[in-house]
Amino acid sequence: MSTIAVVPGSFDPVTLGHLDVIRRAAAIFDEVHVLVVHNPGKNAMLPISERMNLLQKAIDEDEGIPSNITVASWSVGLLVDYCTEVGAKVLVKGLRSQIDVAYETPMVLMNRSLAGVETVFLLPEPAHSHVSSSLVRQVSSLGGDVSEYVPRVVAKYLDTTRPA
Repeated sequence: MSTIAVVPGSFDPVTLGHLDVIRRAAAIFDEVHVLVVHNPGKNAMLPISERMNLLQKAIDEDEGIPSNITVASWSVGLLVDYCTEVGAKVLVKGLRSQIDVAYETPMVLMNRSLAGVETVFLLPEPAHSHVSSSLVRQVSSLGGDVSEYVPRVVAKYLDTTRPA
């Protein structure tokens, strides 16, 4: 029986830290669903369809990511509902700091309680530990170069969509 894991995130936009977590999850689990989710607590810069498109292109361009990846989206219902639908028993999330631990802990307990879904945390490579999508959005919107923090396809997209 194969083990299916879900790597959820807003991916607004996808960063090299995200790809690091996805790559490592794909090396551990038989099948990985990278799930673009709507977070009602965040104001998204990109529509879900564009986030999925950029994420798929970034994964396709990364030779270190195996082919056991499915990119999908989920915008209605609980994350554990998606897990149940695809037979996933594991969520994989990246942690950058103690703040992330405090934020994630109640969700871990609720997901386990609701559907028996466990959560595995992966720490990022040190080069990515300070990078977040919101920081990338802010730096990019102010004209900064974010190319060392995001996949090439995302850097190119941000450069072409930035107001002149």
